[in-house]
Amino acid sequence: MTITLPLFAHRLRWAVPALVLLSFAAQAQEPVIPLQLVAVQFTTLSAELPGKIDRIAVKEGDRFREGQQLVAFDCVIQRAQLDEAQAVLGAAEKTKSVHKRLLELNSAGTLEAEKSASDAAVAQAKLNSARAVTSKCGINAPFSGRVVEQKARAHQYIQAGQPILDILEDSALDAEFIVPSGWVRSLKPGLVIQVAVDEVKKAYPAKITRIGAKVDAVSHSVKVVAEVRGDYPELIAGMTGRVQLPAP
Repeated sequence: MTITLPLFAHRLRWAVPALVLLSFAAQAQEPVIPLQLVAVQFTTLSAELPGKIDRIAVKEGDRFREGQQLVAFDCVIQRAQLDEAQAVLGAAEKTKSVHKRLLELNSAGTLEAEKSASDAAVAQAKLNSARAVTSKCGINAPFSGRVVEQKARAHQYIQAGQPILDILEDSALDAEFIVPSGWVRSLKPGLVIQVAVDEVKKAYPAKITRIGAKVDAVSHSVKVVAEVRGDYPELIAGMTGRVQLPAP
């Protein structure tokens, strides 16, 4: 169909304002910012002594409570050394007591009494050292949470510092997202926002707790952290979603 110039101009006259309105509407929409949920506390538990793992009490995904023993090592030698140190200290304390009494009765010299006291102090130090080593024969949970990954197995011989368990505390999660640096002036700690989580298709309240201290020179953006606190067992670290913020 052929459109005459006057008719085309007439249609264009109505089309241009419509395009402008659509452009303004698109600009007025709240921008959607991607986010990721991360654990507030997470760590890797490692061996402090070389040795063989006797037992791992939890598996991946299991929950545990603070103070619960998660890993036990085969410490037969270390416990025998502790028993020996206790016996040596007992003998040294008896010798110290005897020399002290003899010194009071003028039946022993000062040098002998001082030597026995020194021997008892050395024995006490060795006992303290043996106790410290034996205390590393198990790994207790530093907080309540869940096991993310098991990096070693029972009956495996490991070296000091070798990772055994990745754990996290999931009673509170952080929502991390990036915003343009120009938005920092309108975002303050304590501001309550809504975060929509894709995996569960629900929105949750979150409170901004931290704003990055440095602007990325390339992207001109800043990292923002908001805490999602509440009884939401369906949320786990690693989930993603969106946070809708009004443009400043």
